This record gives sequence, structure tokens and C-alpha cells, in this order.
Amino acid sequence: MTSLQILPIDHPLLRKKSSPITRFGPALRRLVDGMFATLHAAEGSGLAAPQIGQTLRLFVAEYHDEQIALCNPVITRAEGETVGAEGCLSFPGFVGLHIRRAERIEVQAQDVRGAPLHLEAEGTLARIVQHEIDHLNGILFLDHLASLADLRKLRPQPTAAKDGAVP
Repeated sequence: MTSLQILPIDHPLLRKKSSPITRFGPALRRLVDGMFATLHAAEGSGLAAPQIGQTLRLFVAEYHDEQIALCNPVITRAEGETVGAEGCLSFPGFVGLHIRRAERIEVQAQDVRGAPLHLEAEGTLARIVQHEIDHLNGILFLDHLASLADLRKLRPQPTAAKDGAVP
């Protein structure tokens, strides 16, 4: 499958709240396949539908070789707090430091066929999921910075910042 174009951080679509998915079928599964292809091509950890110009409540993520695609995700429980760094595929080459997130979360969602799905995540996966759900609500990781002094430009390297978390 061909990689899709990722919108830049200043694109106005990234500030819009996404619409719930109501149609589950082959078109949605093709979109998810395209999003995973794009995620792999960009060497990212997560990608939300708004980042590719689709205002749908959908994101894909990959962590430790486990792929997830969540439709209409809602965080139902959040515990603890952690502070860490995050990057974004819509803002390549930059990383935000000292971003606060919940350490553990529970999410209710649907899979690509519309079946109910429950996800429990902690640590890096929880950070990735929270980052991607923010995208669905028009929130960017930049909104979590205490100050612009916490934004850093990365030197080019093979393991640059990935969407949702920094390795």
C-alpha cells in the first residue's frame, strides 16, 4: 500500500475535533492499511487520521511489534503522572520536553469492524495513545509545553523522534 501525505503541524485541520466513525467496512480497513503503511514509512509510533487529512476519530499505533487501530477511542480511566519527551510526525525534527501524561490509562473504543474494544496501557504505550487521542480532539503536543524553551530541534539521526514518544 502507498504511503499517505502527513499534514504539517500548522495545517488548520489539525486543530479541528474529529467526527465519530459510523461506517465500518472495506473503505475503513483500506484507510487503516494506508495509515499503517504511512506510519512505517515515516518510522513513527502513532498516526491519527487528522494527520492525513481525515477528520475521523481513528488512530493507528505500533509499539513493540504490536499494531493497534482504534476507532472512536475514549479514555475512561487515567492514573498516575509521568513527564517525558514527545515528537510528532506532523512536526519532524523537533521534540517537546517535560510533557505531562497519565502513567496508566484505560480506553474504550471499537476495532475496524465496529466491535467494542478495551485497551489498558501504561508507560510509553499510554503516552502514545494519549498523544494520538489529543490529535482527534484538535490538541497538539505543543499545547502541553510549559514554555517554548521545552521545544528542541533534533540533530538528524536514524532514530529521530517518533509520533507520540521519543525512544
